[in-house]
Amino acid sequence: MSGVFSDATVGCMPSAGVAMNARTDEPAYTGAAIPIRADLRETHRFLLDHVRSPGTWWTGKERVAIALESRGAVRCALCRERRASLSSGAVRGRHDGLHELPENVTDAVHRIRTDPARLSRSWFDGVIADGLDVAAYVELVGVTTLSAGLDYFARALGIDPLPLPPPRPGEPSRHHPAGARSGTAWVPMIAVEDATGPEADLYGRAGFVPNIMRAMSLVPDEVRALRRATESHYVPVDQIPDPTVRRSLDRSQMELVAARVSALNECFY
Repeated sequence: MSGVFSDATVGCMPSAGVAMNARTDEPAYTGAAIPIRADLRETHRFLLDHVRSPGTWWTGKERVAIALESRGAVRCALCRERRASLSSGAVRGRHDGLHELPENVTDAVHRIRTDPARLSRSWFDGVIADGLDVAAYVELVGVTTLSAGLDYFARALGIDPLPLPPPRPGEPSRHHPAGARSGTAWVPMIAVEDATGPEADLYGRAGFVPNIMRAMSLVPDEVRALRRATESHYVPVDQIPDPTVRRSLDRSQMELVAARVSALNECFY
């Protein structure tokens, strides 16, 4: 899991490289040298709409601000200095960025986006002790990382990041899933057997559920968005255990690319 804008409106408007198609509300990917599959276009439209809509614990405006901080973190001077330091906690300062969110929230977004390999239980406990609700933290992780995935896709094409649409109005749902239990991770999660009622669809038909999806299950809508992203950018979750699944690449090629990217990003796994 992985610029800084002087005005919030900059990040919400079409850039030179990627315009929004007015007729379809889909990214136009202007400047891309290769065609973009229809399912990827639709998934990106869905994810952009997901990010800008009121969530479970954050408003649409706050979620867009989180996504913009996630994007801006890659150019943050403080984050670069921390990455180069033997101990990231030893480097103090103020992040570059919009500062539309509380400083503790901004710091969490920047750390998750730029230095995930060194996140620890003690760091997490400090974030929660500093006033960030556990469920709100999970949703923040979801928005931060899904936004990073969209940015990496655009970077791979050599085009500007997909512009974030204006936030949708409305209040968070504040839905707390009844099946979430503490004890096996930093945050409460929903076990497969507890995914019932409103969460009955959470893991689909998959007999195999990746830990990353269980880890997000305190906020079920973030799991649903992650599943949607996985289906288009990788393979459907229920096909992950099948080594014969292929797309343009065969499965061994997919896993070679995934392993290399994970190593470069210092993925926990």
